[in-house]
Amino acid sequence: MINVNRYILENGLRIVHSEDDSTQMVALNLLYNVGSRDEHPQHTGFAHLFEHLMFGGSINIPDYDTPVQNAGGENNAWTNNDITNYYITLPHQNVEIGFWLESDRMLSLNFNEKSLDVQRNVVIEEFKQRNLNQPYGDSSHIIRDMAYKTHPYKWPTIGKEISHIENATLQQVKDFFYHFYAPNNAILAVSGHISLEDTIRLAQKWFGDIPRRDVKVRELPKEEKQTEERRLAVYRNVPVDTLYMTFHMCDRLHKDYHTYDIMSDILSNGRSSRLIQSLVQQNKIFSSIDAYITGSIDEGLFNICGKPCDGISLEEAEKAIWEELEKMKTIPVDEHELEKVKNRYESEQIFNNINYLNVATNIAFFELIGKAEDINTETGKYRAVTAEQILHTSKECFNRENCCVLYYKRKESIQNDN
Repeated sequence: MINVNRYILENGLRIVHSEDDSTQMVALNLLYNVGSRDEHPQHTGFAHLFEHLMFGGSINIPDYDTPVQNAGGENNAWTNNDITNYYITLPHQNVEIGFWLESDRMLSLNFNEKSLDVQRNVVIEEFKQRNLNQPYGDSSHIIRDMAYKTHPYKWPTIGKEISHIENATLQQVKDFFYHFYAPNNAILAVSGHISLEDTIRLAQKWFGDIPRRDVKVRELPKEEKQTEERRLAVYRNVPVDTLYMTFHMCDRLHKDYHTYDIMSDILSNGRSSRLIQSLVQQNKIFSSIDAYITGSIDEGLFNICGKPCDGISLEEAEKAIWEELEKMKTIPVDEHELEKVKNRYESEQIFNNINYLNVATNIAFFELIGKAEDINTETGKYRAVTAEQILHTSKECFNRENCCVLYYKRKESIQNDN
């Protein structure tokens, strides 16, 4: 059981706290309720750009990393479609440095053309390395664009195209910051060797004077239900053909979310999972295969990705996957198989939440989607999933009219296909 305390500053900053005296360290995790889904379709990649800009110096502190390192701390950040997350860990005696640093860059960044140019070039280079010059790097762009027609999940966090970052102006960047990076749009989670009293005192001291901001009301277009199969073949300079299959699934707060997550583990988590056992080890149809969910707050995707063995066509590989999915729809999962997946999840959660930084990260997210204390009931929600629920959800999900199929082929295949 993780004990969670809560406090809200007058400016709207939500503070969640969990004390852990087994460590001499403290973690500050600052979650901003902004991700790539909040971007304008013609100005994508901004949330990820800000992940970098926030390390480029604030209004009073020209260099963020040096004070952290001098205090014996570590820091990093990550962005996804839903949130932007920053964390810093410090020895408890130096924890005030973390409050100072995080509050100053929430107050205002040092907006200037030089900093924007530097970080813009970093992001553009990352886009090229990960998505343009790496085998299968553009698969996420293609699949999301196939699956989503209206919802902003149709582009990945890195952005829709490089030009959106290349053409970003300083004024656009400022506007994005002041609309989203605000105390009333953030959650500060603090865990480790620090009391609630000290947490409130330091939060009030460093964050209390930052004014509330006019946070944009999120009005995202709802994705219409897919009613027919979508298929696409692309040809790239890659070593082997790869099959991608994507199905629409529920949102993070839906009652079926945990069922979908367990279904993905039954299919491909570990050597004894179904797709690995049947299609990799026994029948040698795939050299590798994976099934996973996006875990997004709005309605997400259930993904299957595999590389067929030599001599196996993508058509044969796809047929084999459909046969496995048909079993999920027609044959109840054996209780032993289901219990094994639940046990693995429970043990992962226990070990994951031993670490004070993971606790800070997790309670911040649970506070965003509900309340931080829900971290203690998450395992129970997985435990409650039944074989009947898996059967029902599989029937709803694994249908051709709910599926997008991408054949990602080697360029050499073009002649053979014509």
